[in-house]
Amino acid sequence: MKKIIFLGCENSHSAMFLGFIQADKKYRDIEVLGVYSHDVEASKKLSEKYNVPVLANYDDVVGQADGVVITARNGDNHYKYAKPYIQKGVTMFIDKPITIDEAESLEFMWACKETGVKVTGGSCLRFDAWVQEIAGDNAKNEGGDTLGGYVRCPISLGNPNGGFFFYAQHLVETVQVAFGRKIKRVYAKKSGKTLQVLFHYETFSICGTFVDESYKSYYLARLTENEVKAKEFTVDAKNSCFKAEWDEFYTILSGKEQVATYQDFVAPVFVMNAIARSISSGKEEPVKEYEV
Repeated sequence: MKKIIFLGCENSHSAMFLGFIQADKKYRDIEVLGVYSHDVEASKKLSEKYNVPVLANYDDVVGQADGVVITARNGDNHYKYAKPYIQKGVTMFIDKPITIDEAESLEFMWACKETGVKVTGGSCLRFDAWVQEIAGDNAKNEGGDTLGGYVRCPISLGNPNGGFFFYAQHLVETVQVAFGRKIKRVYAKKSGKTLQVLFHYETFSICGTFVDESYKSYYLARLTENEVKAKEFTVDAKNSCFKAEWDEFYTILSGKEQVATYQDFVAPVFVMNAIARSISSGKEEPVKEYEV
């Protein structure tokens, strides 16, 4: 049996993943040792619905778990929850944002790399079919060189779970998956309920629009020498991206190789921090270079 736990189960991911385990015989080799949240009611609801134990503390089953699913709403808690389990070499799913702090994100991934901990997670949008199609087109240079693009995603600027960082990784990682991880510079400007961001690559730029509290508004376009491909898409329970991200975790939990590199896994943290700096400075800001 593969023994796993859920830490920080205040959002919909934990319920959705527990539902997959319960509904699909493919996962019959998974045993859920427990769920933990600082929000006692959140843990209690999951326990009652899915018949899983509630953990009193996030480090209660160190040495017993094979996998850890970390879905705390505040990214500041992710490394804290993961740290006791890293030395045991457990496989990890880490929800967005991986962390909020750049230095902490590197310490997190260095620790995982040194101990051979396999990780997956981040934004579910990287598994969306349209995002993947555009990423494939960009990689194969379909329609010619990329000249630019446009991405629209929701954000929640006034929430208590990290403010800008709470939801920002969805747009940032959509840009990085579709057009490449190596964003050089960003420029951000607030306008009403939107936050406009220019993501500068070496030879082209992508325009991103964060729309505050508009959670049904997703859009991705790629402009090339010969064509424009653009589409609005919805991220809800019917979108296969959630099952795809769960299956990637299950795959590495089952012993397969990690898909994303540690370097790429923390890439959104550095872009988000560059955006935050640009909001404060009113100037274009470089994305800091880093290495894992």
